[in-house]
Amino acid sequence: MAKNISILGSTGSIGTQTLEVVRDLMNINVIGLTANTNIDLIEKQIDEFNPKVVAIMDEDKAKELTERVKGKDVEILSGLNGLVKVATLDEIDTVVTSVVGNIGLKPTYEAIKSGKDIALANKETLVSAGKLITDAVKEYNVKMYPVDSEHSAIFQSLQGNSGNKIRRILLTASGGPFRGKDRNYLKNVTVEQALNHPNWSMGRKITIDSASLMNKGLEVIEAKYLFDVDVKDIEVLIHPQSIVHSAVEYEDGAVMAQMGEPDMKVPIQYALTYPKRIKNDYPKVDFGFRNSLTFEKPDMDTFRCLSLAYKALEIGGTMTTVLNGANEVAVSRFLDNDIKFLEIAEIIEKTMEAHTVQYDYTIDDLLEADKWAKEYASKIVIK
Repeated sequence: MAKNISILGSTGSIGTQTLEVVRDLMNINVIGLTANTNIDLIEKQIDEFNPKVVAIMDEDKAKELTERVKGKDVEILSGLNGLVKVATLDEIDTVVTSVVGNIGLKPTYEAIKSGKDIALANKETLVSAGKLITDAVKEYNVKMYPVDSEHSAIFQSLQGNSGNKIRRILLTASGGPFRGKDRNYLKNVTVEQALNHPNWSMGRKITIDSASLMNKGLEVIEAKYLFDVDVKDIEVLIHPQSIVHSAVEYEDGAVMAQMGEPDMKVPIQYALTYPKRIKNDYPKVDFGFRNSLTFEKPDMDTFRCLSLAYKALEIGGTMTTVLNGANEVAVSRFLDNDIKFLEIAEIIEKTMEAHTVQYDYTIDDLLEADKWAKEYASKIVIK
């Protein structure tokens, strides 16, 4: 039976790879697509995949796309309401959430409430609203399948072990382009250096997060909510080869790990075909070539974004939302050459220190906390 899906963020890195997987699988219908401003690419996606509804965040770009696709059987919407519509279409059963940032929070939440399963690649959804989202998943009896390679690896390592107690989750990280570097080296690194990831091809924002290790911090928060474990039981390991995507250690000491080449299409496919594994032509590990796998502890004093993420999770409430919002602004400022690399963590920390935490909140409260954090972080001047 064919699966009907919507993809939020179809022109980004995960979105385009999801469409590659769809093209290979052949038994998935793309009903809805969304993008921010890249209407050139989404027009090509409309031609190939024939979605019924497309939403563009930018209203002017949506109007331009409407003119371009006149005569085609597709409805063009705009703004956040458009994203929500695409995420809640009656015809779909699964939503791939691959937009970047907190813009994915409300569409994901509304999709869950409308009974859709979620293939989650938008980590900010759980970072900002972990308890609210996981409670909704239970209330509306839907499934949430992780798409991030690390969380997919944990999910896969848990299969067949229901009822067995976890001792710890081992969350692996490549270490990014600055692995082994000290703070003195990092003072004056350039945007180009930070974007030069050794293993993965990703969007600009997530690549900077990988360089600062904030990406791993956000994944720690995700893992806590996805797998219902204590933060003290989630350990980050630097694994430069990116072959072991993550692992689970059980209380008897046995470690179950999922391995593979650094290729996002494998976890995307598993999220769309679970519990089945489907043959594909994606790269496979050659252990004659990949004959050395190494691991090391992260330097949390140098890469302070990771320690700030642990701190925000331990504080709880709206603090993780503020962490995420401040990071989005700080990364944007770094990409614009407005601040230096190490100042990303400084801006996040100052924003967290200024925040009054709420522990009883609604989704509107979280969106307000996100807005506050972004406004505050944008005004911080580092002396």
